[in-house]
Amino acid sequence: MNKDKRVQSKPAQKEAIKRNKFRKYVPSILLFLLFEIVAVTLWLVKKNLFYLLNFSYIGGCLGLGTALFTAGKQYARHFIQLAVGSYMLLYLGVISHENMQIEGFWYYLFLGVFEAATIHYAVAKIFGPLFFGRGWCGYACWTAMVLDFLPYKQPQQPRKEKLGFLRYVMFVLSLALVSGLMLIKIAKLEQIMFWLFIVGNVLYYILGIGLAFVLKDNRAFCKYLCPVTVFLKPMSYFSFLRVHCDESKCIHCDKCLRVCPMNVEVNKESRKRKNGTECILCYECTKACPTKALH
Repeated sequence: MNKDKRVQSKPAQKEAIKRNKFRKYVPSILLFLLFEIVAVTLWLVKKNLFYLLNFSYIGGCLGLGTALFTAGKQYARHFIQLAVGSYMLLYLGVISHENMQIEGFWYYLFLGVFEAATIHYAVAKIFGPLFFGRGWCGYACWTAMVLDFLPYKQPQQPRKEKLGFLRYVMFVLSLALVSGLMLIKIAKLEQIMFWLFIVGNVLYYILGIGLAFVLKDNRAFCKYLCPVTVFLKPMSYFSFLRVHCDESKCIHCDKCLRVCPMNVEVNKESRKRKNGTECILCYECTKACPTKALH
């Protein structure tokens, strides 16, 4: 009788294993479906097939990449960064002449045009962070795409909190630049915006790489200079996706703190934890945690 029970339980065990494997990939499927909803909605509203193809591609890359991440592939996050970041930088920016930087957002916003950069910012950087926090920074940013290949993946020095005000200076300067150009009604502004995109990206890479080596921190640019973080931070506080900490399991070994590229106090569960809105969902902390207190 006991032998029969064991034999009968094997198919049930296999079925349970299959269900558990499938459940692991549900977030990836939901992420793809979320972008597909955006893709179809914009396609129907704007009557432009580009939006269907654009957001389907990005959603597909994110869904596949996060599935690879769930499967434990070390290259998963870099795959998403390169697939999405290079597409936005090279195809949308360089080939299609769309300024996808913050200056492009101000430009299209002032024109009253809900296209290109305004849609991108609304989805990825203003309202999107309510769902996925600073996931843009960890998985799609074309500046961080390059910076993350530099040698200082783990910050070698304490975070220089006082330098954080520089991001607000950059934010105001970008707003003032575009406002000024539009107020004086400069000729060929569309062409100027394209060259601002090219020059701006070159400047970001120079500053980002330089800061990384000076401060021995790949993400120094993100922490101190990136003006986009001004948009990202408020909504990220309420993000649905976040790293959780079971403080009852934490042994305070600080391994998670040492590997976090953004100096987030991940060994605290509270949303008020230090640098909590800076988390880029790289999950390096969860890999380092010896007691699986982080998830």
